[in-house]
Amino acid sequence: MPVLENLGPRICILGPSNSGKSTLADAIEHKLTIPAVHLDQLYHQPHTNWVPRPEADFVALHQAAIAQEQWVMEGNYTRHLPARLERATGFILLDVSTATSLLRYFRRTLFERDRRGALEGGKDSVKWQMIRHIAVVTPPNRQKYLRIFEASTLPKVRLGSPRELQQFYQAEGLER
Repeated sequence: MPVLENLGPRICILGPSNSGKSTLADAIEHKLTIPAVHLDQLYHQPHTNWVPRPEADFVALHQAAIAQEQWVMEGNYTRHLPARLERATGFILLDVSTATSLLRYFRRTLFERDRRGALEGGKDSVKWQMIRHIAVVTPPNRQKYLRIFEASTLPKVRLGSPRELQQFYQAEGLER
């Protein structure tokens, strides 16, 4: 597995909802001193209950973010992934199970008040729409993410379980 520094100054993190993307992006930001970009924060309007921005606004924010010289960007929004991967110098795929994603979702909405990647001024709560998204929409997306990852020629790391993610944190000296 390549070491973190081999992934370069623009790292794309992809994975299912609640797989640990935001936490990993912030840990990499801290270690490498490159800015973490949380796509959910670009996509949704701050101080709302996860209300999306107009698409043109999100596209402009996304394009401005990927144009920067350094970033660790986490989030999916796969319709914009080709442009992101074209600028990326490294790729990390979190490929955790649906059960893990559901458990993390409940933990973050019920117990974490200042979670990484949260929407500014927003308040997380358990939503049936999100549970459905994780349980029904995410499993086929996981296969799509894996195909994209396998086709990529970027330096890359696939972390397929919470244990592998924890080992990556330890091996790379990352802090949560």
